[in-house]
Amino acid sequence: MADMQLLSGNDAVGWGAILGGCKAFFGYPITPQSEILEFLARELPKAGGVFLQTEDEIAAASMVYGSSMTGTRTMTATSSPGISLMQETVSLMAYMQVPSVIVDVCRFGPGSGTAQTAQTDYRQVTTEAIAVSCWPLPQVRNAVTWYNGHYGWRIDIV
Repeated sequence: MADMQLLSGNDAVGWGAILGGCKAFFGYPITPQSEILEFLARELPKAGGVFLQTEDEIAAASMVYGSSMTGTRTMTATSSPGISLMQETVSLMAYMQVPSVIVDVCRFGPGSGTAQTAQTDYRQVTTEAIAVSCWPLPQVRNAVTWYNGHYGWRIDIV
């Protein structure tokens, strides 16, 4: 039997990105996504990738756009209010057919922290005309498949 390791969902996303060939990550810390940022800050440079903490979510999305335009496998991660700030750049990437990965780690309420259900993030990303990949269990194998699979489609994956 293969070696098994217990991982958090955020670490599984980080490993999936690295094993899927991610070469650049641009992001801004926001809970509950900050663990992805911390993991990739530590591990991505070891794998020959570039990590940069940006000044805000808009800059992160813009850097993902620029890096992806060069053909680099690029990603960012954010949470509810961050995805709201990224939407203009994400819609441009979708229009220009620039592939990238955007991880949206859901939390309650889109930006105001209200007690609404976490479906607000799902509704937000599915109305942007981009692909959405939702998996019930954050497994590294799923993350690698998800990361590799979308590049042939030339679309953004959230």
